[in-house]
Amino acid sequence: MLTRNQFIVKEHVGLLKFSDTYDIIDPATGTLIGQAKEKVAAWVHLLRLVMNKQQLPTTIQFINQPDDRGAGEVVLSIRRGFTFFRAKVQVFDANEKSLGYFKAKFLSIGGGFHIYDPSNRKLGEVKGDWKGWNFKLLDTAGLELGTVTKKWAGLGKELFTSADTYVISLTAGADGTTRALLLAAGLAIDTIYKER
Repeated sequence: MLTRNQFIVKEHVGLLKFSDTYDIIDPATGTLIGQAKEKVAAWVHLLRLVMNKQQLPTTIQFINQPDDRGAGEVVLSIRRGFTFFRAKVQVFDANEKSLGYFKAKFLSIGGGFHIYDPSNRKLGEVKGDWKGWNFKLLDTAGLELGTVTKKWAGLGKELFTSADTYVISLTAGADGTTRALLLAAGLAIDTIYKER
C-alpha cells in the first residue's frame, strides 16, 4: 500500500457511530487496497457522549489488504492525545517506530499543520485553502510534495452524515516516509478538522 502515489480514502457512512473506519482504494482500478480503523478505549467512547470528539485521544491503524473481517497487517498508525488548543498527531510505522508528527497551526484560514521528524526538525507543512477542502503538502522550501483533496459526495450525504472522501496524490519520486506521512495527513485532516 505504501508504494503507491495516489489513494482514495473513503470514510464509512454511519449514524451514531462511535469509531470510524476508512477504505483506502486504488483510484485506477477502484479496488480496496487497505483500511484505516479507529481504535479507542471504552472510557473514550463514553466521554464522546458529552465532549467534542476532536478533543479526545484516538488511534487509527492502517491495515494493508484487509480480509473479509477487516483483519490484516498494520503498516502505519497515527495517534492523537487529549487536545484543547493545538492538536498533535504522531505517526508510527509497522514496528511502532516514530516517523514524525503533525502539529496544528495556531491560526490558519482553511486549516493546516506543521510536519516534524522524530527529532523535532520541521520537514514541511500541510496548508489548507480558504474552504478547508483542498490541502497541499509542502516541504520547507515551499515545493509541493502532494495534495489532499476532499471530494463532494452529494447534498444528502454531506448534510446528514460526517462521512468524507479524500483523494491523496503524491508527486513522483516521493520516498517511503513522505508517502506514509501524506497518507497519514489525509486522516489527520479528517480527525483534527472535520470530525464533529
